[in-house]
This record gives sequence, structure tokens and C-alpha cells, in this order.
Amino acid sequence: MHYLHKKNDFNHILSIPFIWLLIFPFAILDISVEIYHRVCFPLYHIPLVKRSDYIIFDRYKLNYLGEVQKLNCTYCAYMNGLLRYVTEIGAETERYWCAIKHAKKEGTHPKHHEDFVAYGDEANFHEKYTNKSKDSK
Repeated sequence: MHYLHKKNDFNHILSIPFIWLLIFPFAILDISVEIYHRVCFPLYHIPLVKRSDYIIFDRYKLNYLGEVQKLNCTYCAYMNGLLRYVTEIGAETERYWCAIKHAKKEGTHPKHHEDFVAYGDEANFHEKYTNKSKDSK
């Protein structure tokens, strides 16, 4: 049964400190990545990732949720949105610095790898990123 439809019980109460203590490392992650994002992306001429596309606070407006549920929904919106946001910043960084697919089978790559150079394709790598072919080394 989904939490929103279940009464509070001992297991939920027991887990509260473990869930909420994560706010500290996530806040440090948020601050660290945001500093990197705001300093380095302009230096690399990479467009900034729009934070509000990933971290969305709107569930608190739902009148049918109780105050504790609204607080928990806000927490989840921040935590999950932050992970998506950080992932997108990482993806844009990877696209800039190392747009080469991994050797693993297709289908296991993140979506942003679709336009990357294939793993082991040295000629395409040089053609796409260094403007010189393997033969002109």
C-alpha cells in the first residue's frame, strides 16, 4: 500500500531520522554542484541547466494533503529533483569533455550518450572533436 494511503505506524516513525538526515549531504551536494555549474559552464560556453525544470515544488498546493504529507512531498520534490538536476549537469559536462560511449552493450547508456562517438571509434573521435583524422597524426 502506498504511504499516502496508509496510517502512520512504528516502521514509518522509526525511519524518519534516516530519511531526514540525508538532507545534509544533499545540501552539500547542491551547493557544491551549483558553484561548479555557475562558474565553469560559462567558462566552457555551455548553457546553464534550468534548475526549475528539475526541482519542482507544487504538491504543497494540494488541499487534500495534510501538513506532514505536504512537508514530505516537498522533501521528495527537492531530493529527487536535485538528483535529476545534478545528473543533467553531469551529462552536459560529459558531453563537453568526453562524448565517447562506454563499451557496454547498447541500451545501457544514458539518453545523453546517443550522439556520442562510439567506444573505440578513434577515427570518428578525431573527425568530430579534433578536426584531424587518425592518418594525419
